[in-house]
Amino acid sequence: MQNTQEMVTLKSNGLVITAASELVDTRRRASGQEFLWGYYFCIENTSNEQITLIGKDWNITDSLGNNFSDSTPGFQGEIPVLEPGEYYEFCSEAPLSSDSAVFYGSCQVLRAGQKLAQKIKLPMLQFNAGQNSKRRYN
Repeated sequence: MQNTQEMVTLKSNGLVITAASELVDTRRRASGQEFLWGYYFCIENTSNEQITLIGKDWNITDSLGNNFSDSTPGFQGEIPVLEPGEYYEFCSEAPLSSDSAVFYGSCQVLRAGQKLAQKIKLPMLQFNAGQNSKRRYN
């Protein structure tokens, strides 16, 4: 573990979402340096009803202005259904050519008996590998 961000928690509409990022590896390549970032999310259903996590829409914008996005159904091939008190955890990685970036977005939640999904904001994560980053995010 090279650089771990503190856990960030966001409570919204009967969900508690906890997130963290970690610098997993730094490699020198012929094209420059690559930073491999890991990120973790835990989505807990604190409501009194069943929910389904049907998708996500998140972005990573690095300090060089590059934008990477993922707007797909489910989470790692799953469409988690959470009863009250249950939670879903997942981890993933993002290789970036910049030493700093910001991760932001939302997930789509369908509540039992409803036909329209609700967007729930995810906690924002900051990836910052060094003190000499060209750009900082708030």
